[in-house]
Amino acid sequence: MATEPLRLIVLRHAKSAWPEGVADHDRPLAPRGRGDAPAVGRRLHEAGWVPDTVVCSPTRRTRETWELLAPELDAVPAVTYDSRAYGAGTSEVLAVVRETPARCRTLLLIGHSPGVQDLSLALTQDTAADEALTRARDKFPTAAIAVLALPGPWQQLAPGSGLLIAFATPRDRGD
Repeated sequence: MATEPLRLIVLRHAKSAWPEGVADHDRPLAPRGRGDAPAVGRRLHEAGWVPDTVVCSPTRRTRETWELLAPELDAVPAVTYDSRAYGAGTSEVLAVVRETPARCRTLLLIGHSPGVQDLSLALTQDTAADEALTRARDKFPTAAIAVLALPGPWQQLAPGSGLLIAFATPRDRGD
């Protein structure tokens, strides 16, 4: 019997504010972000992409994104705040993903640009005619999600091993 692929949902935090004198790590969500974050949660729930586990950057804007989308999931996944998801390159974020417990079938990673885009593209097989992949390459805006199907186990994920099955932005959702 074939094993179902793993699912990785990569989310760039919702739109943040830029208050004067506030450190980057402490930037809150902007009003638009406060509306987009719950919409992301609804979309994940409606699509059946509810995570078992969440890895979230510890910044204020990523935490607020998670706190606003979580009630929409109708689930209580395990959450880890990992500083390696902040300002990290592809190899560092991939190392975080590879530490996912085997029991997890769907992981939600909430992070920052350019790391979320770079990771999504690095893990995806290059299928030039794929519309979702073309969109993810062009721009990975705030509150965008990339959903990848990956072979297991997590510890052995390799570049180019996954399929980008969906890419959505707040504008796509109509919320």
